[in-house]
Amino acid sequence: MKRSVHGLFLIFLAVFFVVNPYLAEACTTVLVGKDVSIDGSVINSHTADSWYDSNLRVVQGAKYPKGTMMDVYINLLGEDRNPPRVIGQIPQAEETYTYFHVGYSCFNEHQLSIGESTVGQKDELQAFLPDARGILTIEQLEILALQRTKTARDAIRLIGSMAEKYGFLPSCAGQGESLTIADPYEAWIFEIRSVGFGWTPESKKSGAVWAARRVPDDEVAVVTNGSVLTYIDLSKPDYFMASKNYIDVAIEHGWYDPKREKSFNWRNAYTPKTGYWSMYAPWVRERLHYLYKSLAPSKEWDPNGDLACYPFSIKPEKKLGVRDVIALLRSPLEGTPFNMEEHPAWLVPDVNGHLSKSELATPFPDRAMRTLLNIPYHRPVSARTSYSFVSQSRSWLPDSVGGVMWFSLGHPHMSTYVPVYAGVTQTPSEWRNFNMDQFSPSSARWVFMLTGDLVNKRYQQAFRDLEEMRRPIEGDIFKRQSEVEKRALDLLKKDKDAAVSFLNEETEKNMNEVKQKFWDFCTFLIAKYTWNRSW
Repeated sequence: MKRSVHGLFLIFLAVFFVVNPYLAEACTTVLVGKDVSIDGSVINSHTADSWYDSNLRVVQGAKYPKGTMMDVYINLLGEDRNPPRVIGQIPQAEETYTYFHVGYSCFNEHQLSIGESTVGQKDELQAFLPDARGILTIEQLEILALQRTKTARDAIRLIGSMAEKYGFLPSCAGQGESLTIADPYEAWIFEIRSVGFGWTPESKKSGAVWAARRVPDDEVAVVTNGSVLTYIDLSKPDYFMASKNYIDVAIEHGWYDPKREKSFNWRNAYTPKTGYWSMYAPWVRERLHYLYKSLAPSKEWDPNGDLACYPFSIKPEKKLGVRDVIALLRSPLEGTPFNMEEHPAWLVPDVNGHLSKSELATPFPDRAMRTLLNIPYHRPVSARTSYSFVSQSRSWLPDSVGGVMWFSLGHPHMSTYVPVYAGVTQTPSEWRNFNMDQFSPSSARWVFMLTGDLVNKRYQQAFRDLEEMRRPIEGDIFKRQSEVEKRALDLLKKDKDAAVSFLNEETEKNMNEVKQKFWDFCTFLIAKYTWNRSW
């Protein structure tokens, strides 16, 4: 009976996300090797594209007596109204590191950064409460890695071993997960799948199947909610890692026959062949096409090609900095057939009877507008985002200064990024007080969300206003970065506490000033465009 109930629920999920695909916005990540970044940083990034917990707070490291247990939670993402709930316990580490907590916690005091992107897995692998026995969601595993490890390799080993022992529990539409994991020296992509309802801790079998591949130092990799791992070569431990059962699970389900197939292909074995989460899904491949086209514009990329048309990683035609990655995350898919701003439905007669683009044209039309104008939906890189980040991990600097997370709230296309250093021990209250049920101008996320909404309503004019306001703000912050870091390094040599206080003050000043400028801009937009004053 349980199996049939599980089957019915999986059918419901499939129908739900086909009929309502935009409810599962999912996420995009871009990962840059140190030899192709402008300054030698390893750059990581993530857009959290849905209703996720965006209240950025610092969780201090601590020491615990041997034998201490820690609670394991579900509902850590904050995308619904259910508060976090304890579903198990595991042994606590004797020492934990300070990390930055959001829906998908992302950065720690040792410059370790983690980005996330949900990827499809076959129905037979799915598991969910109350019947699933696994207790570790990807967001809980990220926290464990940030609290307990300093390097990307150690993070992968810990996440993998923990998931094997305690069971991986999917938390996004019952799917698998991909993590981009970076430290000051290396960048890796890790993928994990659950192993179905039949697994129990008592079975002594692995509660997950996982694999990881290192991104070459001179290449860039991207994940757009599709699996990017194919052939796993464990004879090269500097570039590949995997669970012992990474092939066995596929053999057990009949997805791979070593007698008939020469090589095992991870993506082909574990990714659905059809449906919303398949490797052919338009919302996955259209973003991938834009990103590869942007990184290597001289090459020919098939706009309708599936994931197999794209390599695991690519040598970009120019080196990338933080601002280049931010530009990628802000993209509405410009220069591709998928930019909704360029749909002919926006063309209307002007005063001379010639067709011109409507002032209401936007690359981000909502469902009502798309339905009215019959514009097909194409999922942009920049979407309905709770928060996003671009991180720098720099080997030549002390961790507290070398690690910097450029953090943003709201729609990346219409928001801005503020530097938060790894040595920071607190964040402003206005960046961690969001309540989705109560608008408040004292909440930074509400201010950025309102900005995006107001701009999008009169995009053709209001986005120009936004750029005029935002460009000098961002220019000043980036210009001051070297000055701030030099001051912090000087203080660090003399007094660590003084250096931390300085970084806290700089972070708070930047965050509060940016939030206030965007609030002032909101009031400007209201005054300019209310009652169609621009006509």
